[in-house]
Amino acid sequence: MNTEIVEAISGILREKSLERDRLQTILEDVFKTALKKMYKLETGDPFQVVFNFDKGDIEIYVEKTIVEDGAVTIPELEIEISKARAAQKALAEKEGFDFDENDWEIGGSYIDFVDYRKFGRRLIQSTRQMLIQKIRGQEQENLFGEYEKRIGEIIIGEVRQIHPDGIRVAVDKAELYFPRSEQVRTEKYRRGDTVKAVILEVRRTNKDPDIIISRRDKLLVRRLFENEVPEIQDGIIEVHAISRDAGERTKIAVESSDKRIDPVGACVGMKGVRIQAIQRELNGEKIDVIAWTNDRELLIRRAMNPVTPVEILFDPQGIGAVAVIPDDQIALAIGRRHQNIVLASQIVGPNFVIRPIKQSAYYAEALPLTEVFGLSEGVVNRLTEHGITTAEAVLELYDNNPEQLQEYVKLDEDALKALIRDLVVYFDQPSREG
Repeated sequence: MNTEIVEAISGILREKSLERDRLQTILEDVFKTALKKMYKLETGDPFQVVFNFDKGDIEIYVEKTIVEDGAVTIPELEIEISKARAAQKALAEKEGFDFDENDWEIGGSYIDFVDYRKFGRRLIQSTRQMLIQKIRGQEQENLFGEYEKRIGEIIIGEVRQIHPDGIRVAVDKAELYFPRSEQVRTEKYRRGDTVKAVILEVRRTNKDPDIIISRRDKLLVRRLFENEVPEIQDGIIEVHAISRDAGERTKIAVESSDKRIDPVGACVGMKGVRIQAIQRELNGEKIDVIAWTNDRELLIRRAMNPVTPVEILFDPQGIGAVAVIPDDQIALAIGRRHQNIVLASQIVGPNFVIRPIKQSAYYAEALPLTEVFGLSEGVVNRLTEHGITTAEAVLELYDNNPEQLQEYVKLDEDALKALIRDLVVYFDQPSREG
């Protein structure tokens, strides 16, 4: 027995959590490759490799074809009939079973034992290395499969390494990657800190798979609510939409299938105990829980919290709306970095945009371009240079001479059409007559 190979396999068995059947397959593949190389054969199929897990040793057998005496051309795969009969007769005498030489005929099969101690030092080293690589590859595949099934699950790990582009987090025997793009900008970490995050993605690589975790993704908020609110776990309360500015504010819209259960109250909990537990996990992030409704106007009003719009108007295409806001609340409605209005738009639906406008500007005879939400300063300045200062004037010029308007704003055709759609929503509403 070659102790070097046996010890390598035994060490792998102690350290790795591979299934025995899978390890047996790997051993067969590796040793068949080595035997093929050693005997310069085209295939390793005639060989069978058995690793005795209890004794910790290897047995290799080869199926040889019985040929006439003197007709052997490939000694590793053929045996003369006289030698086959003699060897079997000796075994029968030793083991005490009957022997009939007629059982061994030319063209039949003879199972012979292979002493792999003849491998040689160089081949032993390459076999050992090949074995380690194969097992390492299987480990990586097992790790990928395990964590691919756990996507969306919350994990708790320890910060192991901090790099400029991300953090390595240890979870059990695995190392997970916490990229900077998935971190919350208000949170800082040091080595040894505990991180609670959601598994977002698993990517294959040439080495260990990249297991990406996130504290920024809104999936983390969903999982925290599922953990804290039994009614969500039981399917009584459904989470319809989540919008999030990680570290700052989250809006979540929920609906109850049981009229006796208030979805907002269930998510907040008695004296706010449930929502407070979630906020602690998110380091104090503000959370607005909204009762979902299919009435889009009512949903917008709820999503605009803490501001109540005076009026909601929808554009003809149904992809946007104007929220008329009291003058003294316009800043609150928009929010810092447009946070509140953007989050509200995401709650209402994908690709839906809510545009806030001051109450006084809405009821004015002319709407200044400076009051149009989302209109870039550059476009406003270029139009002002040509004496166009109101939204009505832009639409009038577009109706009469769109080419000239395009020259003024210096936008391509698609961008110009998008601009016009944004302005149309403010008009053709009966309430503007006031």
